[in-house]
Amino acid sequence: MNALLQHIKKQTPQYLALMRVDRPIGTYLVLWPTLWALWFAAKGLPDWHILIIFVLGTFLMRSAGCVINDFADRKIDAHVSRTKQRPFATGAVSEKDALLLFAVLCLLAFVLVLFTNLLTVLFAFGAVALAATYPFMKRYTHLPQLVLGAAFAWGIPMAFTAQTGELPPPAAWLLYIGVLIWTVAYDTFYAMVDREDDLKIGVKSTAILFGDDDKVITAMLQFCVVVVMLMAGPRFDMSFIYYAGIIAASGLFIYQQQLIRYRQTEKCFKAFLNNNWVGAVIFVGIALHFLMET
Repeated sequence: MNALLQHIKKQTPQYLALMRVDRPIGTYLVLWPTLWALWFAAKGLPDWHILIIFVLGTFLMRSAGCVINDFADRKIDAHVSRTKQRPFATGAVSEKDALLLFAVLCLLAFVLVLFTNLLTVLFAFGAVALAATYPFMKRYTHLPQLVLGAAFAWGIPMAFTAQTGELPPPAAWLLYIGVLIWTVAYDTFYAMVDREDDLKIGVKSTAILFGDDDKVITAMLQFCVVVVMLMAGPRFDMSFIYYAGIIAASGLFIYQQQLIRYRQTEKCFKAFLNNNWVGAVIFVGIALHFLMET
């Protein structure tokens, strides 16, 4: 037991690096849509214990996704400029440690879900399946971003079931589609950073699939996100404050297109990071609407 504790203590910095604790953007991008859904489901501030469960659960599942992603990419990360210093690429962690860490994180997240209801517990199995599947998709399809979108948006139906105890309404699935499309767009920006390296090592992505049409297609995807969110508004009886948030998000999408105009890797990554603000302004619009309604 002593040896195990010493091993864990020694490896903790590497475990935290695997979990991307120092790079929380992924957590934010999963959390914002989940918060949208919680506020929609509760028609305002959700139950405090549900809110805490989903905030912690988002962090745990995003961390688990990063760990299994690095496990899946353990033989290729060393060949990609952006990832060559990751723990697996440098040999700082073992496969056994990573799989154990993934299992522990998923177990902790599952324990949290047990404090909700049966429907949410059943939906949680889908979350784990998507998180475990996504990292391997880049070997078989040029659309791994689609699977990532399905995973990142899965907090939406779970939020509705947790808050209401019922199956998500059709409007919730409209939100799900919007977030899925949004994820494909911003993760294409992310994939554009690695495109040259990915082409050399045979990794697939939407950035490679779209090729020279990447700017046009991501702009079309972002336009679709705006349309879907506008369609969702009347279904939740939203006021002008909500639509102001969508307009602000549209402005950020235009800014992101300006950033990727010349496909410079630093600016493509900046465009990816900017999506944190897209999630934030939409949430502000939702939260302010319900606040004004009370």
